[in-house]
Amino acid sequence: MRTDERNEPNKAYRMVRVVIDTNVLVSALINGGKPKKLLGKLLKKHTLIMSPVTTAELTDVLSRDKFIVKHAQVDKFVLEIVGKSKMVQATRTFKGISQDPDDDAIINTAFRGKAEYIVTGDKDLLALGAFKKIQIVSVNQMLEILR
Repeated sequence: MRTDERNEPNKAYRMVRVVIDTNVLVSALINGGKPKKLLGKLLKKHTLIMSPVTTAELTDVLSRDKFIVKHAQVDKFVLEIVGKSKMVQATRTFKGISQDPDDDAIINTAFRGKAEYIVTGDKDLLALGAFKKIQIVSVNQMLEILR
């Protein structure tokens, strides 16, 4: 049995299905840090779930003037994520779950993709805690879950 540096048995490996909110993906590209680390872990060993709606939102947000990101960099980032994600059609099954109507796309993508987690920095989504057995967690919480 493999052990970590503390000589404790590693947790059994289990692949998880995750939707990452746009704010976390933007932070992963722009700021790096923990969001980038989490994205790397998820893309390598787990199932990231996206939809055309969440993909379009990511592209739109990263293309805004307030982010100094070249179009080629945005395209490369989005294509890498989409290429390694499971794409689902997120029909508007649920509306108004969060106080922010834009969050419906994330919730519907997670539900349609049978996600176990939504990772977000959005206070409205985090306040929900969970929706239909989908846990809504922060980057730090997800990193701890995957540890």
